[in-house]
Amino acid sequence: MALQEVSPADWSTLRARPDRPRLIDVREPWEFNLVHLPEAENVPMGEIYSLTAGYDKSAEYVIICHHGVRSANVCSLLMAFGFKHARNFAGGLDAWSRMVDPSVARY
Repeated sequence: MALQEVSPADWSTLRARPDRPRLIDVREPWEFNLVHLPEAENVPMGEIYSLTAGYDKSAEYVIICHHGVRSANVCSLLMAFGFKHARNFAGGLDAWSRMVDPSVARY
């Protein structure tokens, strides 16, 4: 199965839905503490195996990081573990700041 992505513009629409996908931020806690989207849950990449055990594999997830590289790797891993609806946030939080909400700090 090919990696699916969500663009910053897509997330702008998705986040308004009451049934929006869960946004999982895989950056390190210090990065998350600098800046994050309010609806994001922080599960650092090194702890991602907790997702494979404790999360619903049929639910929708969007995985975000700083630039989209770590989140793409995590999406691939989740798909290998049977997660059917894990999508990568293309360009990460940096793209969100550049394309949608410049009030979100860049680092």
